Amino acid sequence: MHTSGRVTLVTGADSGLGRAIAESLPRSGMIIRAGIGAHVDVQADLTQRNGRIHLATAVRNITGGRLDAIVAVAGSGAPHPNTVSLNYFGVTEVTSMLHGLLVASNAPTVVAVSSSSTLNRGNVALIRAAKNGDETRARAVAGRLTATGRGSQIYRSSKIALNHWVRATAVDEKWTKPGITVNAVAPGVIATDALLATWERDRDLLEAALPQPLGTPGPVQPIADLICWMASERNRFMTGQIVYCDGGTDALTRKVRPHTVYLRYPPRTLVQMVRLARRRTPHTARQGTIQ
Repeated sequence: MHTSGRVTLVTGADSGLGRAIAESLPRSGMIIRAGIGAHVDVQADLTQRNGRIHLATAVRNITGGRLDAIVAVAGSGAPHPNTVSLNYFGVTEVTSMLHGLLVASNAPTVVAVSSSSTLNRGNVALIRAAKNGDETRARAVAGRLTATGRGSQIYRSSKIALNHWVRATAVDEKWTKPGITVNAVAPGVIATDALLATWERDRDLLEAALPQPLGTPGPVQPIADLICWMASERNRFMTGQIVYCDGGTDALTRKVRPHTVYLRYPPRTLVQMVRLARRRTPHTARQGTIQ
């Protein structure tokens, strides 16, 4: 493979937001479309580990050793254990498998798609199992949620776990040292084909649960444009961010809360900061000398 432009993998590129992103990326580069539909470059079922391995192997063969960006869009909202397998493990495992190809890039980026539904509480057991990398346990918890009529928790819980992974991975030396930026975009309720198919049935519930001051459903293209920028070589310093592009849901529902949680330093760091501050401050200033 020889290309002067960027090489970008887009999962879920056969429909909805993933397709819009693939169509919006610069044509000067190589776009590898992955999905389960017919019109993709690589067909892969990311609910299964074999499908993830298949995709990673295919990308290595196609690219020849360099990947500039991963845009992980493939996801599901179904009340089924496969949802956590796809939404969390389908993102984290494939991205980790392709780490070596990202290292070969001059401006490597990873963008995952989260959801504004993560503004609500998730299931702690499912989130913990996913964060611990225990897919068997996560699927078992999801199965119980479905069986007890709480299957709707699976989607947002898997996305909450994904947010945690993004934050942790973004500041892991394995990713920071080669300059790989890792971020997520959390769209609101947007007008994908899947949403529109059930819009009349679900409208009242969605508008109540995730109110969007700019209107519901929101447009797809602005989300695609934002993700294209975040996946581009221009994004070299933003990392570890969960960017809510939700028509105002975050601002409406968390008017104060973001400002009630401040930086928390471990005691050892606090002592070090005090010592450093004292070294930088003249003795007379510390004594409160009045001029």
